[in-house]
Amino acid sequence: MPTVFILMPGILEVITIGIILIFLVTPFWMICSKAGFPGWISLGILIPIVNVILLYFLAFAEWPVLQHLPHED
Repeated sequence: MPTVFILMPGILEVITIGIILIFLVTPFWMICSKAGFPGWISLGILIPIVNVILLYFLAFAEWPVLQHLPHED
């Protein structure tokens, strides 16, 4: 009977992934919040393809926070 190995991540890998996730999500959470969008959409940065869409969305969308500023003509 063949032996099946189940590879479980060790504590070091879990800590490393956690730190990387914190350093990825936190700046985008702050950017989204300061732009007037809900911070939870920054979690999209963790999903492939969605992260590129999120970058373009933030770059080209009308930011809600800017709608409250007086317009200069």
